[in-house]
Amino acid sequence: AAQLPAVGWLQFVLGCGAIEWIAEQVKARPGYQAGDLLGAAYWVDNSDEGWVDYQNKEINNGRLAMLAIMGIITQDVQFHDYGDQIFKPLVQ
Repeated sequence: AAQLPAVGWLQFVLGCGAIEWIAEQVKARPGYQAGDLLGAAYWVDNSDEGWVDYQNKEINNGRLAMLAIMGIITQDVQFHDYGDQIFKPLVQ
Protein backbone atom coordinates (compact mmCIF):
# COMPACT_ATOMS: atom_id res chain seq x y z
CA ALA A 1 0.00 0.00 0.00
CA ALA A 2 2.89 2.34 0.66
CA GLN A 3 4.31 1.79 -2.83
CA LEU A 4 1.16 3.04 -4.55
CA PRO A 5 1.22 6.81 -5.07
CA ALA A 6 -1.67 8.98 -3.94
CA VAL A 7 -2.85 9.44 -7.54
CA GLY A 8 -3.10 5.66 -7.88
CA TRP A 9 -5.26 5.46 -4.75
CA LEU A 10 -7.42 8.27 -6.10
CA GLN A 11 -7.93 6.42 -9.39
CA PHE A 12 -8.81 3.24 -7.51
CA VAL A 13 -11.35 4.92 -5.23
CA LEU A 14 -12.94 6.96 -8.03
CA GLY A 15 -13.14 3.91 -10.30
CA CYS A 16 -14.83 1.78 -7.63
CA GLY A 17 -17.13 4.67 -6.77
CA ALA A 18 -18.14 5.10 -10.42
CA ILE A 19 -19.02 1.41 -10.72
CA GLU A 20 -21.09 1.56 -7.54
CA TRP A 21 -22.86 4.73 -8.69
CA ILE A 22 -23.75 3.21 -12.06
CA ALA A 23 -25.07 0.06 -10.34
CA GLU A 24 -27.27 2.15 -8.04
CA GLN A 25 -28.64 4.12 -11.02
CA VAL A 26 -29.52 0.89 -12.82
CA LYS A 27 -31.23 -0.49 -9.71
CA ALA A 28 -33.40 2.66 -9.42
CA ARG A 29 -34.97 2.09 -12.84
CA PRO A 30 -38.54 0.75 -12.95
CA GLY A 31 -38.81 -2.95 -13.75
CA TYR A 32 -35.43 -3.81 -12.25
CA GLN A 33 -34.95 -7.45 -11.23
CA ALA A 34 -32.33 -8.47 -8.70
CA GLY A 35 -29.04 -9.40 -10.36
CA ASP A 36 -29.99 -7.87 -13.71
CA LEU A 37 -27.52 -4.98 -13.88
CA LEU A 38 -27.27 -5.04 -17.67
CA GLY A 39 -31.01 -4.78 -18.30
CA ALA A 40 -31.55 -8.14 -20.01
CA ALA A 41 -35.04 -8.40 -18.43
CA TYR A 42 -36.25 -5.80 -20.94
CA TRP A 43 -35.48 -8.15 -23.85
CA VAL A 44 -36.02 -11.62 -22.38
CA ASP A 45 -38.38 -12.77 -19.65
CA ASN A 46 -38.12 -15.84 -17.45
CA SER A 47 -40.70 -17.74 -19.54
CA ASP A 48 -38.06 -18.34 -22.24
CA GLU A 49 -36.65 -21.81 -21.57
CA GLY A 50 -33.32 -21.08 -23.30
CA TRP A 51 -32.76 -17.99 -21.17
CA VAL A 52 -33.48 -19.86 -17.93
CA ASP A 53 -31.11 -22.63 -19.02
CA TYR A 54 -28.41 -20.04 -19.77
CA GLN A 55 -28.88 -18.42 -16.36
CA ASN A 56 -28.58 -21.81 -14.64
CA LYS A 57 -25.35 -22.55 -16.52
CA GLU A 58 -23.91 -19.20 -15.44
CA ILE A 59 -24.82 -19.85 -11.79
CA ASN A 60 -23.24 -23.31 -11.93
CA ASN A 61 -20.04 -21.90 -13.50
CA GLY A 62 -19.86 -19.31 -10.72
CA ARG A 63 -20.24 -22.02 -8.09
CA LEU A 64 -17.48 -24.06 -9.71
CA ALA A 65 -15.18 -21.02 -9.75
CA MET A 66 -15.84 -20.42 -6.04
CA LEU A 67 -15.02 -24.05 -5.30
CA ALA A 68 -11.80 -23.81 -7.33
CA ILE A 69 -10.59 -20.67 -5.53
CA MET A 70 -11.35 -22.31 -2.18
CA GLY A 71 -9.17 -25.24 -3.24
CA ILE A 72 -6.32 -22.87 -4.12
CA ILE A 73 -6.68 -21.05 -0.78
CA THR A 74 -6.72 -24.39 1.09
CA GLN A 75 -3.53 -25.49 -0.68
CA ASP A 76 -1.91 -22.18 0.19
CA VAL A 77 -2.86 -22.52 3.87
CA GLN A 78 -1.71 -26.14 4.12
CA PHE A 79 1.46 -26.07 1.99
CA HIS A 80 2.30 -22.32 2.08
CA ASP A 81 2.90 -22.37 -1.68
CA TYR A 82 0.08 -23.23 -4.02
CA GLY A 83 1.89 -22.51 -7.30
CA ASP A 84 4.09 -25.58 -7.27
CA GLN A 85 1.24 -27.79 -6.10
CA ILE A 86 -0.99 -26.79 -9.01
CA PHE A 87 1.54 -27.38 -11.77
CA LYS A 88 3.54 -30.22 -10.17
CA PRO A 89 1.80 -33.05 -12.12
CA LEU A 90 2.58 -31.28 -15.41
CA VAL A 91 6.31 -30.85 -14.77
CA GLN A 92 7.31 -34.31 -13.56
